[in-house]
This record gives sequence, C-alpha cells and structure tokens, in this order.
Amino acid sequence: MEKRTLGRSGLEVSAIGLGCMGMSSGLGPAGDRGEMISLIRAAVDRGVTFFDTAEVYGPFVNEELVGEALAPVRAQVVIATKFGFDIDTDGRQRGLSSSPEHIKEVANASLRRLGVDTLDLFYQHRVDPAVPIEDVAGAVKELIDAGKVRHFGLSEAGARTIRRAHAVQPVTALQSEYSLWWREPETDLIPTLEELGIGFVPFSPLGKGFLTGSITQDTSFEGNDIRASIPRFSAEARTANQVLVDLLGDMADRKGTTRARIALAWLLAQKPWIVPIPGTRRLARLEENIGAAAVELTAEDLGEIETAAAQIEVQGARYPEQLQRLIDR
Repeated sequence: MEKRTLGRSGLEVSAIGLGCMGMSSGLGPAGDRGEMISLIRAAVDRGVTFFDTAEVYGPFVNEELVGEALAPVRAQVVIATKFGFDIDTDGRQRGLSSSPEHIKEVANASLRRLGVDTLDLFYQHRVDPAVPIEDVAGAVKELIDAGKVRHFGLSEAGARTIRRAHAVQPVTALQSEYSLWWREPETDLIPTLEELGIGFVPFSPLGKGFLTGSITQDTSFEGNDIRASIPRFSAEARTANQVLVDLLGDMADRKGTTRARIALAWLLAQKPWIVPIPGTRRLARLEENIGAAAVELTAEDLGEIETAAAQIEVQGARYPEQLQRLIDR
C-alpha cells in the first residue's frame, strides 16, 4: 500500500490505518478475540502498518489484543495508543486525568499491555481543562527523552491548544473526526496543522458506518453501541442524511466501486498528510477500505462532490451532550 508521512515528523505509515476500538468496545459486543487477532494480522498482510488503540477501549483489553496480534511483526508496524482518562480498577471511567504523574503511569501500563519497549505514538485522548497543556506536553517530552515514547499526539484538541502544546513538544499528529458528514476541521484545524507540519488522523472516516450505505432508518443499535445515544443516528436524522449516502452512491456507481471507497478516497485527496483509520471486524470490509487507496478521484470528481455536498446540511449532533462537553475548542 502507498505510504504517507504524518506532517513533518518523519513518521511514515500506510495511507489507510486500522482503528481497533470496535473490536473490543463501543459498537456492540466485543468480537471474538481469535478472530480479531486474525483480522489484524490480515491487515498487516495487506499492507496496513498503522494501528490505533487506547487504554480506555475495553478498558485495557484492546491494547492487549493489539499487542498480541502485532507481536510477530512489531518492527514492521506503528502502534498508536492514548492516555487521558481516570479509570478505576473495575474499568469505570471517573472523568479526565492528564496530570504528568498519571500520564507516566499510563505509559508504563500501556507498554506492558502492548508488550512493546516504546510507544510509537502517544495521544492525549481528550484535553483536560484542569491540567495546562504545557504540562501535558512536558510530561510526554520526558517520556520521549526516556525512550518510552517516540511521537506525541493530540485528539479532539482545538487550534489554540495545539499551538501551545507544539511549542513545548512538537506534535506529530492530531486525531479527530473528519469525513464528508463532519467537515468542521476544515475551518481552523486543517490550516493550523498545515502551518505547523502536523499530520491528521481522521477517526470515524465513514461516519461510524453511515457513509457505507449499510445503515438505514430501520437499523437498530444495541444498548452498548454508542450510536444508540448519538443524535445523528436517530431515525429522523438518518432519513434526512440519506441524501449524502446517495451522493456517494452516484459517484461510486460511475467509478465502479463502493460508497466506502469513495468516502475514503475523498479524504485521502484532501491533503497528502491525512491518514484515515476506519475500523471494522470483518475481512470483507477491511479489504474494501484498503481498496480506497487505489481509487483515483479527478479534480472534476472532487469538484462535483464538493458542489453537491455544499447543498447538504447534515442533521443531528455528532455526540450526545455529555460527550460533547469533552471536546476542546
């Protein structure tokens, strides 16, 4: 697969990565461990070198899963994980926590669970308003100096926070939601990242599955599927937002491909330092997503998508209120 470099950091990864959260949590019951390990290894066989996890996924079990799956090919891959939540011994989240002491504790625990000597990319999962971002960046800088971390990242951070962190320890990548149905990053984030030479790693690049066309107004979500609580996935919002899926479908039909591949190819065409991380539990979906790297969208195709998308007002908030409060501005 084509490789990309995240900003000016020198961190080279596959053009499309694999988000591993849904294998353990967030989107319904956890997948079968053996099957998920096989899927991660199948991704490696097909050229994927960038894998995303976090201590809070599970919690903890997703890092263990990713670490076991990638142990035989550790030198060939880049593993990203995250800190930033206070999690008790029973796995309950008790809020945000990014004190320097906690960051270092999480780093050591993540190293053990992943079975690695160094964390390739260590993101702050959510900005903690109780801890100055300079202190967070300083703590990660100490971990980098100690050889425990290679690169520093932020997730769902605003432009001002990114600048303040970057002044203390260069930020390699920002991870935030970005897709044809969530384009807010284009206003302030992407110009800031381009100026500072920071890579962009969009999560939910397929709108948590909606942009694939596999979710309709009749789809139901299990209680532990986060989409059940997201306003954008209400039946009314799904009906209204179908027009965006139809737009992708029209282009996919003409290109002889799928909606998912068009949605991912559109992201790849925005900037050469954008690396989406779609997640899946199915080999067929993995292969479909990877295939997006070979889809060529011409300037005319991109202009057509842009013109049509500009006429669409996506309905529904992307997070429930309690999660929306965790987003830095």
